[in-house]
Amino acid sequence: MKIAIYGRPFNDSAVIPYIQQVFDVLAQHNVEIYVHQQLHDYLDGKIKAVKYDVLKDQAYLRKSIDVLLTLGGDGTLLDMVSLICDSGTPVIGINFGRLGFLASVNKNDIAAAIYAVVNKEFTLDSRELLEIDCEEKIFGSNNFALNDITIHKRDDSAMITIHASLNDEFLNSYWGDGIIVSTSTGSTAYSLSCGGPIIFPQSNSIVVTPVSPHNLNVRPIVLPDSSTLVFDVECRSANYLVSCDSRTAIIEKTMKFHIRKAGFQLNLIRLNNESYLSTLRNKLLWGLDARNY
Repeated sequence: MKIAIYGRPFNDSAVIPYIQQVFDVLAQHNVEIYVHQQLHDYLDGKIKAVKYDVLKDQAYLRKSIDVLLTLGGDGTLLDMVSLICDSGTPVIGINFGRLGFLASVNKNDIAAAIYAVVNKEFTLDSRELLEIDCEEKIFGSNNFALNDITIHKRDDSAMITIHASLNDEFLNSYWGDGIIVSTSTGSTAYSLSCGGPIIFPQSNSIVVTPVSPHNLNVRPIVLPDSSTLVFDVECRSANYLVSCDSRTAIIEKTMKFHIRKAGFQLNLIRLNNESYLSTLRNKLLWGLDARNY
């Protein structure tokens, strides 16, 4: 089995022993290990010698790797989406961050998780993505998002106005700090913090969530994922922000944006001892009463 490892540089040196464990356990299972160039540069001299190849060719990652393993939090896993694109390569994340909805493997369960992956004791959880188009290719070919696409005012500038249409019919005009278009996967991210609903991945839905709307009668709306949304943005200040997950562009003029479901999915590895409900309970502390602790 060929497993590639991706991660950002870490500020906390306390994770190094866990990274060492990842390499050691993979080696014990005779896995062919490939390490992304960025992680290789960071780890140089920090871990004991384990045989691996440095992954410099993105095309090889998409065509020849069996599993991609991310080290970090949900943001690290989101970064990886632009690397594998529509290749269908299964992904699993070991959580060195805080919440870990996507990178769901606890760092204390590394050995068991790798054993399950190597022995194919898992299922694939296919997740929908969104894509954004406009008159300028602001994100190039990486114009897709696993969590959400957001349009947001910049810094302390005046609120922006966003005129929205749904399937060529006027939907609403939003006055406020911005708007979030979220997948079901991203419904537990930025959208949730702005009052959006939690949507199960199998719901085939997306949600439009306003950010600090000026009108109190404006609320999040859940739409079929077959919808096509068009946003016409007006801004009195010099510029505003558009983001696809962790990638952000500064826009300096009025522009229309088309947002729809992308033409491919991401395959998340779900181990046999976990489910979406168990992740929600663990991360959101559902079923626990703080008065008992």
